[in-house]
Amino acid sequence: MHAQTQYRLSATDLQLLLALVRAGTLAGAAERLGLDGSTVFRAVQRVERGLGLPLFVRSRSGYAATELAQQLAEQGEQLEAVLETARSAAQQLPGQVSGTVRISTTDTILHGLVAPALKALHAQHPQLSFELHAGNELASLTRRDTDIAVRATRRPPQHLVGRCLGPIDVALFAAGKSAIKHYADVEAGKADWIAPDDALPEHPSVQWRKRHFPRVRPAYRVNSILSVMELVSLGLGVGVLPLFLARGQPQLRQLTEVLEDCRTELWLLTHPESRHLRRVAAVYAHLARSMALA
Repeated sequence: MHAQTQYRLSATDLQLLLALVRAGTLAGAAERLGLDGSTVFRAVQRVERGLGLPLFVRSRSGYAATELAQQLAEQGEQLEAVLETARSAAQQLPGQVSGTVRISTTDTILHGLVAPALKALHAQHPQLSFELHAGNELASLTRRDTDIAVRATRRPPQHLVGRCLGPIDVALFAAGKSAIKHYADVEAGKADWIAPDDALPEHPSVQWRKRHFPRVRPAYRVNSILSVMELVSLGLGVGVLPLFLARGQPQLRQLTEVLEDCRTELWLLTHPESRHLRRVAAVYAHLARSMALA
């Protein structure tokens, strides 16, 4: 390729490149743009020919962005933010907030903290809608797959901006009707254990159990802390649960004080370019005020 210095990038070009950088595949970019894959393919070829430079490395797994494509995508994000602000200003009355906000978290935090907080916000701003992704993996805020992430961690990613909302305290629980009445029963080996499986190998509760009960083999292994609570509630065994999730559950009995060496933190995270969007800023501020750990 030979550089064509006369080529003038358009706003449409930047939106195209941003979509492909985020998605990593023609099909994914096409879905984001509301186009078909062949149209996206031809458009990328046109931009590369115009610039005289490759923007993506093609492989069977998809399209990997070059450094130049990443830089152009960043400009596309800024353009996107400006357009969203302008559209919101044109379409809504003062005080109204509208649009879709994508939130990524775990099912535990979603059910225990995020969803209850969003109920009041939606009543206040009915034109707001939410895409909620619950999973153990951290959806990419860098690629803007999500606008806000709510995570339990001690080390949030440095490239994101965020706020620590406080410590997440946990304790060991059994069912209220269980034969396991005290922590001494657990120490005596009388209890079956319910624990996260390999989907959460570094979870603080897993590490705590291995330190204090190294010979225990859990009778039930599940892929979420919410499932741990559900099985404990059914009387199938004991499990480590966050206090915010267990509160208000009369069928549970707390067997220990707060496990200090099992404590982590709740972080509210967003991308530096997203935090100034009105819809994102409104949801971020509401979650920061409303999610109560105590």
